[in-house]
Amino acid sequence: MMGFFSSTASHIKGAKSEDKAPEDTEPDDTSILDENEGSIIMSLISQLRVGMDLSRVTFPTFVLEPRSMLERITDFMSHPDLIFGAEKLDDPEERFLRVLQYYLAGWHIKPKGVKKPYNPVLGEFFRCRYDYANGTQGFYIAEQVSHHPPISAFYYTSPENHVSVIGELRPKSKFLGNSVSTTMEGENRVVLHGAPGDGDYVITMPNMYARGILFGKMVLELGDTCTATNEVNDMHCDLEFKTKGFFSGTYNAIAARVRHKDREVGEITGRWSHVMEFKDTKTGKKRVLFDAVKDGQNVAPQWVAPEEEQEPNESRRLWTELTTAIHEKNMDAATTAKAKVEDAQRERRRQLDESGTTHVPRFFKEHDGRWVPKTLLNTTKDPKDAKAEIEQFIFATDIPAHNRGSSET
Repeated sequence: MMGFFSSTASHIKGAKSEDKAPEDTEPDDTSILDENEGSIIMSLISQLRVGMDLSRVTFPTFVLEPRSMLERITDFMSHPDLIFGAEKLDDPEERFLRVLQYYLAGWHIKPKGVKKPYNPVLGEFFRCRYDYANGTQGFYIAEQVSHHPPISAFYYTSPENHVSVIGELRPKSKFLGNSVSTTMEGENRVVLHGAPGDGDYVITMPNMYARGILFGKMVLELGDTCTATNEVNDMHCDLEFKTKGFFSGTYNAIAARVRHKDREVGEITGRWSHVMEFKDTKTGKKRVLFDAVKDGQNVAPQWVAPEEEQEPNESRRLWTELTTAIHEKNMDAATTAKAKVEDAQRERRRQLDESGTTHVPRFFKEHDGRWVPKTLLNTTKDPKDAKAEIEQFIFATDIPAHNRGSSET
């Protein structure tokens, strides 16, 4: 979901028929670049060196997904039914599996073709509300708390459904020759409020690889091993995102073993883009954890304030000119709009440097080496009061309403 690129591609319009999409990928995973776009990509690649840090590299606008990374993180909150009610389960193993379901269900959402989200600028934020069918609500806030190194902090909570997710992403991309790797440092911390003293469920991210950027077919793969742990109950899962071998294997495969103390509980197999199953070690029975083909379209809708009511540094308003240009396929206008935001970012950093001051995030603070929200869900309060407090924290405006139409960035 979150990385350098998010799908697969043939490189240049007019490629030979044998250059069609790799097996095991989907039709929507491919896009064709025209000759002009292809030449720009080749010109960009010619400037790269193996091992180069890509955090300062500016990419052409036609490879951009028309939303910010801060908004893309919400993909992990798309299937709340998988985790709601987990705190009521008596079995710690079942609670752990429900958290794994939530985590695994977020990867299948991706745009068509070769796309990466906008790199958030310092102080940018995205916020939204979820109105669920059962009458409950969820709230989400994400903020870019650091620019160098880039750090995106995020917080989701649904007070009436007794769940919170606190996390941060610290992506680091490098050019490796015929591929680009993105190391996704950071973690998600899932809290099931009301569960019997579970504490946090801590989940890390897989790494991402954009293969074939010089020759062959461009393919995004999730790779390497990430972990999910719950120390209180001594639950662990080493989850391997498998990359396809040169001669064998399949795309988007996963394999995991779930352990409770020193005992293996079961194994997870399948493809994160299709069906993932859990097999109980003791009984041998299998059950579907998530079917992306069948249930992937059942995404929880978001409510986001209209752009004219947003603050200048809210993601959709901040990038509105770029997003419009991308939808209109106007590459010149997109390049101009992107440069406008980035130039304003550089000017702001220059002013901070000259004044000797540092940026103070609005919604998050650093605590024990992690970024956490300045206001957490207060589970000791009445749920209605706790929800009102969270809603006020996330949606309170920082500027007078009559100034919201300003075009400053």
